[in-house]
Amino acid sequence: MSLVNYIDAAQQYFDDLVIKATDDELFAGGYLRGHFDLAVGYAEVEKLTISIDELNETVEQSLVKAYRNGELNEEDKALVTRLWEEVKALA
Repeated sequence: MSLVNYIDAAQQYFDDLVIKATDDELFAGGYLRGHFDLAVGYAEVEKLTISIDELNETVEQSLVKAYRNGELNEEDKALVTRLWEEVKALA
């Protein structure tokens, strides 16, 4: 799968959450989408040629930093982590 196709699949995954997700999943999906979109946007602005693995690593580093800053409680972290695993499985 190409990076562009992966990004498109991830965006569609996030869009689909709006239709089927619980309120908690919708919150977690929006939170995760923010980190994902930030990583994609940074790569585009910097004109970086990155792989899916590199994009995922950037997202994970961003999430870890946020967790360390206490941005989410344990329940929300677990939900974000579950959704993130589903997004990564799209690749």
